[in-house]
Amino acid sequence: MNTVPYRGRLAPSPTGYLHIGHARTFWIAQERAVAAGGILVLRNDDIDAVRAKMDFAKAMIEDMRWLGLRWQEGPDCGGPFGPYDQSQRSSFYAEAFQALQAGGWIYPCRCTRKDVVRALQAPHAADEEPVYPGTCRPAAAPPFANSQRSTATPAKMNWRLRVPDGEAIEFVDGCFGPQRFVAGKDFGDFVVWRQDGVPAYQLSVVVDDAAMQITEVVRGADLLLSTARQLLLYRALGFSPPSFYHCPLVTDEAGVRLAKRHDALSLRTMREEGITSDQVREKMSLPATLSRSAFRESQAGL
Repeated sequence: MNTVPYRGRLAPSPTGYLHIGHARTFWIAQERAVAAGGILVLRNDDIDAVRAKMDFAKAMIEDMRWLGLRWQEGPDCGGPFGPYDQSQRSSFYAEAFQALQAGGWIYPCRCTRKDVVRALQAPHAADEEPVYPGTCRPAAAPPFANSQRSTATPAKMNWRLRVPDGEAIEFVDGCFGPQRFVAGKDFGDFVVWRQDGVPAYQLSVVVDDAAMQITEVVRGADLLLSTARQLLLYRALGFSPPSFYHCPLVTDEAGVRLAKRHDALSLRTMREEGITSDQVREKMSLPATLSRSAFRESQAGL
């Protein structure tokens, strides 16, 4: 019997208005937290200082509350695991970086994305991170590896985690079942610290989910592969990983997953056009293929 209290989370990034794909995933996260009698945490993943905007952060909370989402901890209501804004959690990430560096898990890399793509022969999808060819990877354990945490800080370059080539990373997803990805084949050494001085997504979410004692991560299916990367970080940092539940993606009429550029399907636009939260929740129960016209047609009889 599992005696660990359930803790789920909503972790939007304020880089644009939330769309109905976000809404559907967040609603599932809330339902799972309520069913487990647990706590739902709102975390503002605003670590991207260039793209994150205060106006989007304010709209994010307003739109989520309008939809009917409720959380028990967050940047607007506090809680025991704050701060709940990633932009205020730099000390957590610096400590994790030093632990990875001291353990010899990571190495500095001067390659840009263009350099990586240029070095590869095989094509890859535009929205996928290409498998790193190992241009900057040390032949042996990095010389800075030692049993004590290093006091060095990351220079103006990327830092990558060395993956265990050939190892199968396996986990059971709550929605999609057993998953298996092979390190060095399905994904390569990946960036954990960016040259602009901030942690990459993979590191920041692992550090925060562990620190906030999240027991289940509910998110979109486009992050299934990222889970394999993050499990390696959990292991390297000595954290116990949560369970995972990846939701099917909401797509447009062309089969393309929704992004924040789909403004016509943003919660903010729907609110401004007089669509009610009840209508949005009704739509979220239908198949995950949406368009503006199809949404309107589905509401005609309401």
